[in-house]
Amino acid sequence: MWQLDYPWLLLLMPLPWLAYRYLPHYREARSAVRVPFFRGMTQAIDAVPSNGGAQHNRAQLLLNLLVWAFLVVAIARPVWVEKPIERQQPVRDLMLAIDISQSMETQDFNDANGHRIDRLAAVKQVVHGFIQQRKDDRIGLILFGSGAYPQAPLTLDHASLARLLDDSGIGMAGPNTAIGDAIGLGLKLLDQAHELQKVLILLTDGNDTSSAIPPDHAADMAAAKGVIIHTIAIGDPQASGEAKVDLSALQAIASATGGRYFLAEDRDSLAQVYATLDKITPHQVKTLSHQPKRDLFWWPLSAALALLALYHLVAAGWSHRRTADESQ
Repeated sequence: MWQLDYPWLLLLMPLPWLAYRYLPHYREARSAVRVPFFRGMTQAIDAVPSNGGAQHNRAQLLLNLLVWAFLVVAIARPVWVEKPIERQQPVRDLMLAIDISQSMETQDFNDANGHRIDRLAAVKQVVHGFIQQRKDDRIGLILFGSGAYPQAPLTLDHASLARLLDDSGIGMAGPNTAIGDAIGLGLKLLDQAHELQKVLILLTDGNDTSSAIPPDHAADMAAAKGVIIHTIAIGDPQASGEAKVDLSALQAIASATGGRYFLAEDRDSLAQVYATLDKITPHQVKTLSHQPKRDLFWWPLSAALALLALYHLVAAGWSHRRTADESQ
């Protein structure tokens, strides 16, 4: 459809009529010889003197009005509005932080066929399903062991994210567990995002043994930045040493940031954890709409110029014809 971007300019349309109606006629002042017996002379030669001022030319008056109307429509900027183009933009960023320390090689999980698999393999299977369900969210991946490393930035390319997850292996980041450093790296990556809602999902099977940033201090930093941290424990709380999962620390991290704490003891409960996370962080997108416009002002402008050109061509032809007739 078409529309006028500045329709209020159409109020200028009656301006020529108002000027014609209320302004005095233009009179050209010329030097002249005053003759006392002028009236007698005109009667003698049977001539009628014309009045001063502009001569009435209805054709030219109509032309002027039409040209003015076209010019006013042109400056009102007629445009053709195309169909709206819509784009959906995510409103939430999710960062996954997954423990790949040496303890993740413990084979105490079963796959869908009942075969024993290590903890990281079970996590990969469940996280793949979670990623596939979050088509509208940007998701990033952090792997941590003795240190924390960004495996994938926040992205909507979930296929590449899944491949990078598959490429992760136990011990790649060192044998120990750095929960605080993983949170700190997650905050740094989320700081670069523009979305207001930022969520970090932290999964570990041990306790913090090698972080430069204490986990409780990292949690306070996350709370100050408005980042929600959900923590998932998959280790054995009855184990000893570094293999013992620190449930109280994970609970404190989640509580400090307004997140949820989960304990997953097998593959099914882990899948249920991610299903719960999918519900408490529902899909949300922001729809951006734009309607392209094509300018049409050149149509009435061209019509005004064409009328003027046609009028002057006709006037020139008529004048030439009269001159030729008079010369004969």
